[in-house]
Amino acid sequence: MWAADPARRKRRQGGTSAIEFALLAAVFFTLVFGVIELARLMYVFNTLQEVTRRAAEAAAHVYPDDADGLARVRQYAVFRDSPGGLILAPPVTDAHIRLSYLNYDLNAIPSGSRPASALLNREICMTNPYAANCIRFVQAQVCRPEVEGDCEAPTSQMLIPLIDLRIPLHRATTIVTAESLGYVPGGVPCPCP
Repeated sequence: MWAADPARRKRRQGGTSAIEFALLAAVFFTLVFGVIELARLMYVFNTLQEVTRRAAEAAAHVYPDDADGLARVRQYAVFRDSPGGLILAPPVTDAHIRLSYLNYDLNAIPSGSRPASALLNREICMTNPYAANCIRFVQAQVCRPEVEGDCEAPTSQMLIPLIDLRIPLHRATTIVTAESLGYVPGGVPCPCP
C-alpha cells in the first residue's frame, strides 16, 4: 500500500525538511555569532592595553594643565583625530581615558599641589626627587568617565544585540616615567595659569 502511493508519503513529510533546517540554522548561527563576539572581545581586551600604553607615552610629554594637549592625547590613544569611540569597542571613547600624574610613591598629585610649569617640576625634581609634588610618573587607565575617585572598568556592549551580556572589560593600566612634560629647553617654560 505504501509503495503504491509515493505522492501521499511525500505529502506527509513535506514540512520536515524545513523544520530540521530551522532548528539546525538556529544552532549554527548562534555558534557563529558567539565565536564572532568572543573574537571581538579578545580584540578589545588587547586593544585597551595598547590604548593605555599610547596614552601614557603621549601624556609623558604634555603638562597636566594643558587641557587641549590632554584632549589630543586621549584622542590619539583611541586612534582618532577627533572626539569619539574606539573602533569595534563600544562604549569605550576618548572620555574613558583617565590620566594621572604621580609622585615617587605612585600617589596621584592633586592639581592644586602640582608645580605651575614643567620647568618648575624639573627644578623641584632635581632638588628633591622624593618631593610629594615632583611629577615622576604618568598613569593611564580605561575607566568609566561618570565615576569619580577609584577607576571602575567599563562594561562591553555586544555588537550583535540578540543577547546583551554586559561583560566587564579589564581596567587596563599603564605607568611610564614622566619625560619632558612639554618643556623645551630655551622655550617658553609653561602655559602658566
